[in-house]
Amino acid sequence: MTDVTSAKSARRPHHWRRDLVELAAMFTAVAVADAVANLVGHGPDGPFLLVVSAGTLVATAAFHTWWARRHSHAPPTGSPTRTPAAEGRTASGHNSGSTDDSTQHSTDHSTDDRPRETVLWRMRTTVRDTPGSLAALCTALAGQRVDILTLQTHPLADGTVDEFLLRAPAALQAQEISREVAAAGGRSTWIERADAHDLVDTPTRVLGLATRTALDAAELPLALRQLLGRCTIRSRPALSLTGRSTGELPPLEGVLEETVMHLRDPNGGAITVDRPYLPFTPTEFARARALVELDARLGPRIPRSQDVLTLPEGNEITVRRADQGDVEAALAMHERCSNRTLSLRYHGPVGDAGRYLDHLLSPRYGRTLAVEAASGRLVALGHLLWDGDETEVALLVEDDWQRRGIGSELLRRLVVLAGEAGCESVYAVTQSSNTAMVAAMRGLGLPLDYQIEEGTLVVTARLDTAPARPESRYEQIER
Repeated sequence: MTDVTSAKSARRPHHWRRDLVELAAMFTAVAVADAVANLVGHGPDGPFLLVVSAGTLVATAAFHTWWARRHSHAPPTGSPTRTPAAEGRTASGHNSGSTDDSTQHSTDHSTDDRPRETVLWRMRTTVRDTPGSLAALCTALAGQRVDILTLQTHPLADGTVDEFLLRAPAALQAQEISREVAAAGGRSTWIERADAHDLVDTPTRVLGLATRTALDAAELPLALRQLLGRCTIRSRPALSLTGRSTGELPPLEGVLEETVMHLRDPNGGAITVDRPYLPFTPTEFARARALVELDARLGPRIPRSQDVLTLPEGNEITVRRADQGDVEAALAMHERCSNRTLSLRYHGPVGDAGRYLDHLLSPRYGRTLAVEAASGRLVALGHLLWDGDETEVALLVEDDWQRRGIGSELLRRLVVLAGEAGCESVYAVTQSSNTAMVAAMRGLGLPLDYQIEEGTLVVTARLDTAPARPESRYEQIER
């Protein structure tokens, strides 16, 4: 029903009986007045009759006033009219408040017009697997004006681990949230600040990580780190550089030990994931195993894109990703390098370069960029190596191709790859006499830290101000 229809139906019809009553009352008043006038003019009790007549007129006026107010067309005072449309809006807003986030925000602003500054938190806590335990936890958070944005549950044998993404008032401290959660029955609570990247729901994030892993084998360690949060991931080959076994391999189904996962590496060896501050749940273990199984089914793979650059003297070079299929070409390049060049790269004599290269070119331990001359000969290698929580960069340029800016170009591209992988810093280990490497690091334009010990120089670059993509000094053609 519309407001117009409601207004029409609210009008009262005009009845003829009311007019008849008012007309009869008027004639009666005239008759009474005439009778009173005759009595006053011809009888001895005239003054008394005047008083009675005045009282009668007052009573008649009071009755008329009461009658008029009772049958007035105006709505009663003190009770505002409410149209059915307004009632419908009120009911709709109340019902949608539990499911629509925007309705919840409008309700909050109606009680407090001042905008609230909020922060995001990631919280994990364990509750009893009984009816009402989660409801009690949510009620405690609502009492502190904390919004629950996402919720994941991880069933355990002795309870349920609930993982929340929360939006809380900025003035509310982590300790206060933890106390409220503990009072509501939560235990083993862990909480840390989150950011906008955590707003992506878990299925979408897992699918994105699976896609990255499917496109590039080097993404598996990074995908595991992003899936499981702050953790240390180490890859252990089946054989050491000397050909000896590195230890017993975990079973195909993997092993979960509280804060440590042991997974079988599809390329051989083992992958160890360590997160000492928070135990892994069986759900997280199953997700990690699924990513490793995907990597095993797809086999070796790297992106095949390449860039062709023109050097200042006019020569063309090609920059592309390298893998273990380039070991033979890399060995040939090592044979053309001088002892000094190899010593600066490996910090000493190279006894068996083949074993080093098989490790360095494996996508499991990082990413490698190769530079080819127009003839197809490999002339330079740049390595980005995952080293637990840190990332190392290393360069090797053939003697005849040095001092042409190739090393600086490779380093810029490696830094961009590190930034895309979420690394906070990269470091290079070299000798203090290697001025070319120091100059290349300084050319990045990033904050640098230097550590020197017994002639070994470690230069660390922080990537918080790294460029989004390399700024090549050369003409670039993508193929």
